Amino acid sequence: MRRILYAFLIYTILGLLSGFYYRELTLAYDFTGDTQLVVVHTHTLILGMFMHLILLPVAKVFKLSSYYLFNWFFIVYNLGVLATIGMMFTKGTYQVMGLTVPDSFAGYAGMGHTILTAGFILLFFLLKNAIIKNPKN
Repeated sequence: MRRILYAFLIYTILGLLSGFYYRELTLAYDFTGDTQLVVVHTHTLILGMFMHLILLPVAKVFKLSSYYLFNWFFIVYNLGVLATIGMMFTKGTYQVMGLTVPDSFAGYAGMGHTILTAGFILLFFLLKNAIIKNPKN
């Protein structure tokens, strides 16, 4: 439970800072076009903060941390989120600064999304195990 709470706190801070970063960077470079930085703030808050906020009571009710699969889910999911928002952040910064975005960024972002998907699949099986083993919930 404590890990989920701290992840919630960290993603909240990252989400708020990413919105601040977007605003300040675009002002500093007088940038008015489209950039990937626009969605870093919302992705961080939804995939990071809100996901862990929703997970807190679910983990409490179903005692998810007592399952072996929980550790795998937690690590894989958070790696996926960090890789995804990290690549969005990097690509957006390149766009605002007027640098050429390497083609390899798309591949790295795709890997982040794939890892994130694996995290969701692990969460599904974790919840399935918790519900089946404790049918009164």
